[in-house]
Parts: sequence; C-alpha cells; structure tokens
Amino acid sequence: MAIAIAAHIIAAVIWVGGMFFAWMVLRPIAATRLEPPTRLNLWLGVFDRFFPWVWTAVAILLISGFWIILRVYGGFSSVGPHIHAMMTIGIIMMLIFAHLYFAPYRRLKTAVGSENWPEGARHLGMIRRMVGINLILGVITVVVGASGRYLI
Repeated sequence: MAIAIAAHIIAAVIWVGGMFFAWMVLRPIAATRLEPPTRLNLWLGVFDRFFPWVWTAVAILLISGFWIILRVYGGFSSVGPHIHAMMTIGIIMMLIFAHLYFAPYRRLKTAVGSENWPEGARHLGMIRRMVGINLILGVITVVVGASGRYLI
C-alpha cells in the first residue's frame, strides 16, 4: 500500500504542480514579453514535453487509486466520502485533459505548423482556460485527499 500511495501522490504532484508552474509562472512571462510566434512555439514545446508526463500521471493515478480502493479497502463501499469526491473530481480532470489534448492542443499544433498565429492564439486561449479549471480542481482534489476525512 505504501508504494501505491507514494505513486499516487507523486503523480498528483507532477500534474498539479506542472499546471501551477505553467499558470502562475510561465504564462505571465510568456504573455507579456513574447511576440505571438515565439510565445506559441514556446507553449507548444512546453506542452510537447509536459503532456506525456500528464498521461503517465493519469495512468498512475487511475491504477494506484483503484488498486488501493479495491485491493486494500475491498471496494468503494468501504471508503469515506472524501475518497469518492477525490475520485469524481480526478476523473472530471482526466476528461478535461483528454479533451484538451485531442482537440485544442492538436489544433494548436496545426495552427503553429502553418504559422496561423491568430488561430494558434485562439486555441492556446482555450487550453489556458481548461488548464485553469483543472488547476482549481486539482488543488481542491489535493485538499480533499490530504484532509478530506476531517472535512467531509
């Protein structure tokens, strides 16, 4: 169980921490100091490197989460409401990420490849909003996971 919990926490830290860095540190600098071609290419490079980590985190979160619930606790009926909340919010986050990856991110790649900067900026804006939503959900999930048994 210790390995599953450690893997679960590390995966959550990588995903939520990466979103926090992108939103709070990189975005303000890129948005204010870089011209559209440079900014869009920078973000595309960031996403190309970060998104494989997110997919890995999603897989680890699902595998470790279900393993802990099913093998350690014997199923969902044996865990508290905070675990149900964490699982629900986590799956919503995964669905948002999957949409982000297969729709606006793919369109961003196409727009940047064809040097269509206004279209690329539009798709980057969509990605930014989805990452912002997922960052909020991720922080809530971390709080629920860490202290939920005392809150709910």
